Amino acid sequence: MNLFSLPTSLSLSLSLSLSLSSYLFLPLSTSPLLSTCLLPQHFSLSDSLISFPRTQLLHPHLILIPSNMTTRKCAAVVVGAGPAGVAVVGNLLERQLGTIAWIDPTFESGRVHRKYREVPSNTKVSLFQAYATSLQPFRTVIENTPRPNAFTTLAKLDQEKTCHLHYAADMIRGLTNGLVKMDQVLACHGFVTAASLSGSREKEWIVRIKQNGPDGRDEELQLQTSRLILCTGSHPTNLPIPIPDLHITPLDLDTVLKPSVLSKTLPTTKQTTVAVVGASHSAILALLNLVNLAQSSHPSLRVKWFTRHPLRYAEYMDGWILRDNTGLKGLAADFAKTQLEDSVLSTSAAGKVIEKVDCSGGREKESEMYREHLPDCEYITQAVGFTRDPLPKLLGEKGESLSLEFDHETGAFHGDAGGEKIPGLFGAGIAFPQRVVDPYGNVEYAVGFFKFMKFLKKVVPTW
Repeated sequence: MNLFSLPTSLSLSLSLSLSLSSYLFLPLSTSPLLSTCLLPQHFSLSDSLISFPRTQLLHPHLILIPSNMTTRKCAAVVVGAGPAGVAVVGNLLERQLGTIAWIDPTFESGRVHRKYREVPSNTKVSLFQAYATSLQPFRTVIENTPRPNAFTTLAKLDQEKTCHLHYAADMIRGLTNGLVKMDQVLACHGFVTAASLSGSREKEWIVRIKQNGPDGRDEELQLQTSRLILCTGSHPTNLPIPIPDLHITPLDLDTVLKPSVLSKTLPTTKQTTVAVVGASHSAILALLNLVNLAQSSHPSLRVKWFTRHPLRYAEYMDGWILRDNTGLKGLAADFAKTQLEDSVLSTSAAGKVIEKVDCSGGREKESEMYREHLPDCEYITQAVGFTRDPLPKLLGEKGESLSLEFDHETGAFHGDAGGEKIPGLFGAGIAFPQRVVDPYGNVEYAVGFFKFMKFLKKVVPTW
C-alpha cells in the first residue's frame, strides 16, 4: 500500500533513419487530443509567429514536421492548472522572466474541482487564504476581480476551522481566470504530446502541444523553453483484488468521496456490502459518507472495513505537527475519535453499519482476513494512496527516452538514482511533492495547497 506508485522510465524505439533536410522529427504521442488556445489579449493569431501546418505520419514512433513550422520561445512551459500549477505560474510571474506558456485541458482547478468539491478539507481556511495572498500576481488578480467572488467568500469563513474543498477549488479557479488574462501568460487548452531536450549548448526543450483550432480541426503548437515544469497530478491507487477471480465490483474512491454521485451508484433497497480498504484521511471520509447513506437513503447498506493499523491522528506539538501529512485532522479526525475507535465502535451509530476487519499481523494474516470476509462484499473501494498520472513522452538529446528520478529537495529531475541532473526539467504538486523530516525523524511527503506554495517559493528562484 505505497503512497505513490511512480513510473521510473518511459520506453520509445526510434528505428527510422531519414535524411531530409527540410524536416524535423519528433516523437508521436498517443495522448488524447483536446481543445483550444487562449491567447493574451494583446496577441492575435493573424499577426503571430505561430503557424499550424498539417503533419505527415511516416512511422509509428515519429512525426514528420515541416521545418517551416515556427517555434515560439517562452521563458517557461507549465503543464497542469491544479493548485500546484497555479502556484508555479504565480511564482514564475513574480520573477518577471517573460512569457509563461501554460497547458491544461480545462483550466478548472484540476482534480480538486472535478472530483473533490464535496470533500471536507484537512486544512484550516487560514492556510487557503495564505496561499491566495502569497504572491503579488495573485494579489493583483484578487484586487481586479469583481465582488462578491470566491476570495471574499473564503474570507468570510471561520479562519481557524476547516471547510469543504469547493471553497478552495473556486479560489483556484478565480486565480486561474485572472492569470490567463495577463499579457505574460500564453494559456493553451490542450495536452503536451511530447517534449525533447535539444542538443544545443543552451539545453532547451522543444515542447509539442495538441489542441483544436478555430475550425475544430486538430492543430499543433511548438514551443521552445529552458524550463519545463510538470504539475500533472495523481489519481487514487488501485491495487489488485486480494482474492484472484473474485466477483466484486470496484468502487472508485473518487465516487465514494462525492456523496451526490455515490448515492446514485449504490442500490437503495437491495442488501449491499461495501469493502473499504485503508485507514487514511480519505478512507475515514469514505466510511463517513457510507455511514451517512446507510442512515438515510440506503438502509440496507453495510460496510466491512479492512485496516492494518490503529487510527493515527495529527498531533500539535511545540511549533510543529506530528504526522502533519499522514495523521487524521478536521472532520475525519472527529468522526474517527467518536465513532470508529475500538473503545466506541461497538456502541456508536457507525458501528451499526461498519464491521472492522483487523488485517494486522503480517501478510499471511491479512490474506486470511480477505479470504474470510471479502466474498461477503459486492463492492470494494481502496483508499491506499495516490499514483502519478501519466506523463508526456520525454526524450533526451539523442532521442532516447528519459528515465526520471525526482529530487524531492529541489524540484528537479535526475536521469536515474544518483545520476546527472536533467537540464530545465522540474516538477511540483501531489505527483512531485517535497520530502520533509519532522523533529522525530519521521519522513513524509508534503501535500497541500500551502505546502506546495512554501516549497515553490523556496525552489523556483533556483530553476
